[in-house]
Amino acid sequence: MNILDSKGRLFGKINLLDLGAALVILLVIVGIFIFPGTSGSVAQIGAKTVPIEVDLLVRGLNVRDPQQLFKQGFTKGGKTNIIIRNQAYGQMGIKSIQQLDRMLTIGQPDGSVKELPDPRKNNFSTDFILTLEDNAKITKDGPVLGSGNNKVKIGMPFELEGFNYNFNASVIDIRLQDK
Repeated sequence: MNILDSKGRLFGKINLLDLGAALVILLVIVGIFIFPGTSGSVAQIGAKTVPIEVDLLVRGLNVRDPQQLFKQGFTKGGKTNIIIRNQAYGQMGIKSIQQLDRMLTIGQPDGSVKELPDPRKNNFSTDFILTLEDNAKITKDGPVLGSGNNKVKIGMPFELEGFNYNFNASVIDIRLQDK
């Protein structure tokens, strides 16, 4: 009895192509269930969770009445929704808000430069620093917000969203608190 017959069957019963396909399927099943790989982020295993404060700089936000926005949208002790890299993160607590004065750089007759308050009254643009607070896991790559892989680093854009606002801000400082 030949091992392969004229039709490519092994011992006259099993087609070699069918046997190859069955082996591939078996290896895929073994790979999925026996060696599933990493689930979630390896960076979070054994990571310490600490309170974090994140300072965000908002520049040139066009708003008619900034004080009204601060009263309705950003109240100390309130919360705001955060979107990081087009993925909804959740809510972070608002610790403080500091409105920055609009300044102009004015050249002086002696060649020096001074910063003076902007005298324009119809300026609907405002700058402010918003301090948010939450908990973060500390990993070797830096702080990670929440249960996802939302690393927070200086320079990252955050999108803030609430009932009557949606705008971008940039991270300018990160402070980790010791428990």
